[in-house]
Amino acid sequence: MATHSIPATSTGWTSHALSRAKADPTYGAFLLLWLGFIAIPLIMGLDKFFNVLTTWENYLAPWIENISPFSAHGTMIVIGIVEVIAAILMVLRPRYAAWVVSIWLLGIVVNLLTYSGFYDVALRDFGLMVAAVALALLARTYTKPGIRRGGMK
Repeated sequence: MATHSIPATSTGWTSHALSRAKADPTYGAFLLLWLGFIAIPLIMGLDKFFNVLTTWENYLAPWIENISPFSAHGTMIVIGIVEVIAAILMVLRPRYAAWVVSIWLLGIVVNLLTYSGFYDVALRDFGLMVAAVALALLARTYTKPGIRRGGMK
């Protein structure tokens, strides 16, 4: 079984992770990015079903709606499902999920750049994409290849 530096969900992992983050700022950056890229896709993905944060269909470029087999709302539901899956993958395998999320964010940036009026949001999402790439690079140091099956060692 491979050892991993991602905290396991067992008792005491929080204090161990925080202690390690204090001692190793690079690990702290990894941990912060990892937790952020679990929370952000999860919250955004779930909100595609409820539209509490915004009406997500307003961000969908018309050309994407035209090529989608679904309505704008249906397309956003599919996108929400993908984002929730990305959050789950980030919990399990950040080494690979961070690359998936960065490519996903690139697609979002392209969508926003092709739809006038959302350049500021595209810039924000480009920043998130860069952060996802940074997480992927850090995950090479703090995680091992393969499936996560246990806690830290």
